[in-house]
Amino acid sequence: RPRKEPAPPNGALELRVRRMHRRDMNRVWEFLKLVFRDVNRDTVEYQRPRHKSHFLDIYEEEGVEQLVFEVKRGAKHDLVGYAEYAYDVSGSDSWFNHRYFEKRNMRPLFVEEVAVHPQYKSMGIGSFMFEQIEHAARLRGCTHIVLEVAENNEDALTFYRKRNFHKLDAAIFLSRKLDTGDDLLGPRTIRPRKKDED
Repeated sequence: RPRKEPAPPNGALELRVRRMHRRDMNRVWEFLKLVFRDVNRDTVEYQRPRHKSHFLDIYEEEGVEQLVFEVKRGAKHDLVGYAEYAYDVSGSDSWFNHRYFEKRNMRPLFVEEVAVHPQYKSMGIGSFMFEQIEHAARLRGCTHIVLEVAENNEDALTFYRKRNFHKLDAAIFLSRKLDTGDDLLGPRTIRPRKKDED
């Protein structure tokens, strides 16, 4: 029989983690769109979710874990967090170079997604999510947790730096402003071929 856990103290919320089920897909998809709406307005590289079909395909991939984090309010469970990670470089759009890690004798757990509901930030949910991710990494013998974050996502960078994450590589977007003019370029002088000069 499952053991009965004590109820949380007055005013406290119970946060639980479980693996995502197929029935959660639409709810999680809408949750991700909400969480990344503001981030996507301010970043050059489009953050998740990119396409619903890709998100649905991930559920079928081997070696990928998708976790949902819920807060219990009476009989209802509010979705407050989502995490997705893999133990191997997987998928056709992976940004990981496996040789980088092999050369350094690193066995990483690759975090593809960490999302916390905006109304539940600063309540310890992100910390609990990373405790779960670290626990999973240790169980599989991983030596590192690796993830990608936009350099202008200050909230996320602050969160990760507090947890001793360090920059591995320097992928930086560069831009240069161009003077604009007419749609078509003006005439240009060219040299004739030698044959034409005779």
